[in-house]
Amino acid sequence: MGGLDRRRALRLLGASGAAAALTAGLLPGLARAAAGGPPDPAGGPPDPVAATYLRVLLRHTRWAEQQFDPAAGTYPARDFTFAVVLGNAVLLTRDGYDATIAGVDRETLRAHTLATIRRFAASNRLAGGSEWGRKLFFDTTFQSYFVLAARLLWTDLDDPARQNVERITAGQAAYTSALGTGDDPDSGSWTPHGLLGGHVGDTKLEEMGVYAQSLAPALAWAPTDPRAGEWRAAFGAWSRNEAGLPAADLANPRLVDGRPISANTATNLYDTFLVENHGSFGPHYQEELWRTSGRNAMHFLAAGTPLPEVLTAQPNGELLWRTMLLMTSDAGEPLMPMVADREHLYGRDVIPLAFRAQVLGDRHAARAEADLAARLEPYQAYPPADRITKFSGEPKYEPEARAELAISYLLHEWRAAHGGPVVPVDEREFAAHAAGVADFGPGPGLLAHRSPAAWAGTVSKPGFVKFAWQPHHDDWLFVLGGANPMLLPATNFAVLERHARTWTEVRDGFDGTVGVLRFDTGYAALATLPTGAAVYASSGVAAGEGVLDVHNLAMPGVPGLDGDRTYTAAEGTVTVKAGTAPAGARTDELTFAPVTARHVRMLGVEPDPQYGYSLWAFEVRDGAGPDLARAGTASASSASPGKEAKYAIDGDAATRWAVSTSDRTRAGSWLAADLGAPATFDRVRLSWEAAAGRKYRVETSPDGLTWTPVATYPVPDLRTTGGRLDVDGRAGIVVSGPNPITVAGNRVTLSDGPAAPLLAELYPEPAGARPSGRRTTTAPAVRASVTDGFLVLINLGDAPAHSTVTLPGETRLYRGEQTVTPTGTEFSYALAPAEGRIEPPRFTVRGPAGLKAVVRDASRVELTAPAGWLPVLVTVTPDGGRARPVLLPPRRTVPVVFGELRPYPLTDRALGGTTFPAEPRPPGMSSPAAAVDDDPATAWRPGPAGRMVVDLGAVTEVSAVELAWTRGRVPVATVETSVDGVTYATADTGPARYVAVRTDWRPGDASLTRLSVRT
Repeated sequence: MGGLDRRRALRLLGASGAAAALTAGLLPGLARAAAGGPPDPAGGPPDPVAATYLRVLLRHTRWAEQQFDPAAGTYPARDFTFAVVLGNAVLLTRDGYDATIAGVDRETLRAHTLATIRRFAASNRLAGGSEWGRKLFFDTTFQSYFVLAARLLWTDLDDPARQNVERITAGQAAYTSALGTGDDPDSGSWTPHGLLGGHVGDTKLEEMGVYAQSLAPALAWAPTDPRAGEWRAAFGAWSRNEAGLPAADLANPRLVDGRPISANTATNLYDTFLVENHGSFGPHYQEELWRTSGRNAMHFLAAGTPLPEVLTAQPNGELLWRTMLLMTSDAGEPLMPMVADREHLYGRDVIPLAFRAQVLGDRHAARAEADLAARLEPYQAYPPADRITKFSGEPKYEPEARAELAISYLLHEWRAAHGGPVVPVDEREFAAHAAGVADFGPGPGLLAHRSPAAWAGTVSKPGFVKFAWQPHHDDWLFVLGGANPMLLPATNFAVLERHARTWTEVRDGFDGTVGVLRFDTGYAALATLPTGAAVYASSGVAAGEGVLDVHNLAMPGVPGLDGDRTYTAAEGTVTVKAGTAPAGARTDELTFAPVTARHVRMLGVEPDPQYGYSLWAFEVRDGAGPDLARAGTASASSASPGKEAKYAIDGDAATRWAVSTSDRTRAGSWLAADLGAPATFDRVRLSWEAAAGRKYRVETSPDGLTWTPVATYPVPDLRTTGGRLDVDGRAGIVVSGPNPITVAGNRVTLSDGPAAPLLAELYPEPAGARPSGRRTTTAPAVRASVTDGFLVLINLGDAPAHSTVTLPGETRLYRGEQTVTPTGTEFSYALAPAEGRIEPPRFTVRGPAGLKAVVRDASRVELTAPAGWLPVLVTVTPDGGRARPVLLPPRRTVPVVFGELRPYPLTDRALGGTTFPAEPRPPGMSSPAAAVDDDPATAWRPGPAGRMVVDLGAVTEVSAVELAWTRGRVPVATVETSVDGVTYATADTGPARYVAVRTDWRPGDASLTRLSVRT
């Protein structure tokens, strides 16, 4: 197929279909290299994103060359650093090499690269060496990079090196296929659990992907090998099961590479399509499906070998992608509230987006990829300069990220040669497409909401418990990840009860969530609204509640990271400068009135969330005098081996004290110095390691038994009792509670004091003079707020609440019963224990005091005139509709119905449910989601003998199932139900989570426009 025909095919088939159908030709740079020619001087990066990747690779070469070992004459084996050769190979075979940026001339880089390939090709176990290779975890990942680098520089390699690369390629496939579905004995405890998978604690998606990627290079570069059929079968089995879920797979007879999806055997995902790994939700592991696909696809595309269909028709891939979209930040990578150490590894997160955009033709992924690419260069320039995965603190990710950035560049080059660039959707379209809510269940412990203006989540996973909120999906505003607290002052609270509720646009007319958590000290909750605002309510579960840690860096080019953050309150404005020390590490000098004592200690109040407390030095001085602690003795609440208390006062900058591993989460750890005799001093200097105390006190004692505080850390930069705070012009917070708001360094505390009831309204814009939305209720446990017009009610108690809330100044009517008063309305409510409720304004009314209104739904309100002798004229305006005058006879109830409006909330349980078959669907079948989208203009076309399933989300008692069809012959249809998605019975009533419709559909028959489930 010629280039013109390929472009025509792309237009006709659509990007994702074309990707599956086309046989790739050689990439331009690879073709020139294969022909022995130099880079084309007229060439260049195919698009702006690719150009960014090339510039980042060039600059990253400075880091790579710092790793070069002159004595060995190669890049080292440590952390597979020799995998930098793939980035080198791309730079050496493409135009625009700039030695000034790279820090090394082209020929030196070529010599280093070729020497490394020759050495490590020979030292691989599969080629007869003993240094590396064959082991599936994680040698084969770096083998994949290594083989691709060798192929890019094939004409520059000598025959022994080429033969070794070929041995590695085929030998790995032979080794992996010989394992069958068993474990690799060299990989220790790593296991894919056969083709069964597993989803609690360890998804197995990553492991299955590793098995698949160890086979792909051989299928690409040795497709005529007699063993290729065996390799292909194994590759397909592992790949098709990577994202396996029986409830979805069993509903899909579609053939992929000749095998039905319904034959899959793995259970790899939670039934809400969330991946869990290492005991938490980690989007890095969600992305692994497309990360391994990107690595694999590049071998096939570069070799000119047809892509296996599974790479572009991954079972359940699109359902998994929806969970990624729900978490996407403004930087294109996911927000990570439950990952402690892998946020902001930008270079590592490129390839999944590049694969989806450039191979699958996904324009939304292209938007995310462009957003991430726009962050790469400012991120790379931030210290430590040149690195592209720096915020993990571990350089071991650098070779991998360099290789995957190189592959991402090649994917762009391939796309440019085979159909032209994928044009990203604009920001507004992406925001609308990614918006949604999901309750992933108590196991994953995540209730998430992405609105166009913010991301928010209730996290109840042990060790990660928090209420997270990120206005404008800002990747660098509030510190979100892992053990970093949000709103709750710590993440180790034990959750005794979890109550989660969602509202969706299709069923309720708006998206929203309420998560209520019960702890042994009380209740706390977060309500999220479609405007991006959120409401945090607490009965007062702990001291120092309402914590928001703020990123404050000097990273020019990233919005908000200009080296300071500005906070505005009623008392004025304060600017907090970014620190110059690495994150966490700092030196505190606390001064106080001179005191005479023998003992002095640091008593922790809040540790570093991950590592606790650790001090390089603890110094006690009187003015500029000598360090009094040097002559004393030290003790501590606990210590790690080799990091005992004595090392904090020994004057050696290379030794330190650290709490024991088991005490890292303990707040009240301490380090004390006995000066040997009473002494007078007025300051203490603490030099922290990265495990720096977030809060602590300095105390003194005459005897080591009775302690008196003399100083505290931190000292607030701003303290306000005005109830409002603007955060750097990016967020506004209105607080109702007895304690002040403080800003101390980069920490905001909304209730800085003892445990006390708190209500905070969080807005994705400055609060300015916005009044508090809190409203008065007659039930002590119930918190009420009117935020952006939405009425939020939360019962923070363990008893039902039946009462009223006063809404001054309101003319808005909410679902339920309310009475117009001289100053507003009074709304009646009933809440179960720990229940949260969000009510949007359904109507506004103009009428006299005493008017009673009962809103039944968004289209119907019943009005009752107050006592009197004459009729009353009132005006009712539905939300989104036109005003209507209504004449009410005295003491009579008049129903007012706006028939043109949808009567939200709708009672159909199927609306907006996840449907199967998911993509890829059987031939002739359209998306079954069209039958549950509440749109009469869309319909599900079953295709021959078509069958669809809708997931209701939980087992419920079904009372009826209704089907509505378009015009034409209505096919015979059978309704089936299931509680597990595996075993179905012919029934349209009874307990069910999954409801299926089976048809005898033939071409020309009617399509299903609505599947309704009544409970």
